[in-house]
Amino acid sequence: MKKLRKAYIALIMAFLYAPIVLLILYSFNDSKSRANWGGFTLRWYKELFSDAAIMSALSTTLSVGLLAAVFSTLLGTVGAIALYQMKRLPRKTLLSIVNLPMLNSEVVTGVSLMLLYAMANIQLSHIAFCVPYVVLSVMPKLRQIDPNLAEAAQDLGATPMQGFFKVILPDIMPGVFSGFVMALTMSIDDFVVSFFTTGSGVSNLSITIYTMAKRGISPKINALSTIIFACVFVLLIGLNLRDFRRDGRGQKKLDGVKIPY
Repeated sequence: MKKLRKAYIALIMAFLYAPIVLLILYSFNDSKSRANWGGFTLRWYKELFSDAAIMSALSTTLSVGLLAAVFSTLLGTVGAIALYQMKRLPRKTLLSIVNLPMLNSEVVTGVSLMLLYAMANIQLSHIAFCVPYVVLSVMPKLRQIDPNLAEAAQDLGATPMQGFFKVILPDIMPGVFSGFVMALTMSIDDFVVSFFTTGSGVSNLSITIYTMAKRGISPKINALSTIIFACVFVLLIGLNLRDFRRDGRGQKKLDGVKIPY
């Protein structure tokens, strides 16, 4: 049974990562054709950084993604704290409304935002659909902390603002950071909402790749995708190592505590 379970997990991992492995391999293929291997080369990486259109799209994607992640993290964190302090029925109702953009079809969301921003003449589409992911990441951390922690900090002389920044925020910071990473990832990954809300003369990475796909995907996109995958992989490894070290330090502190009998 254990071998069957391991084989099943290996099959799932192969199904998920086999396309990515092929993409990475073909980013080093000297031939433009995906049907044959023309030898190992790095020329697609060199041509990638000399392609002005792709670099401009990448710059737009990263700048929009970072701005959307920062503002959605601020709004989502404050919103999660406000929802956590509400009574059960209104909290559940508002959470359902907040989570609706994640469950709604992206086509409906994109068209709705396009109509809204056309009338209001504003561009906040990525922030709008990233906020729910931040709320979803912060709420579990708020449920884990002691509800009397803020009052205890105020009893010790801290102001409400000091109690939040020095007591509450450090406890929920892993959730806040996870929400930031999730918002950044969703903004960079999004195509449908960007397609409907992007103005003329502006193109992010997903729209640029979609436009290039009509003429055939260049191996330069394989190289760019490989770099993005490597950056995300290194980021996840770093986060896991940080959590592992923090849990290890916490366990050492617990092991060093002597319990009186």
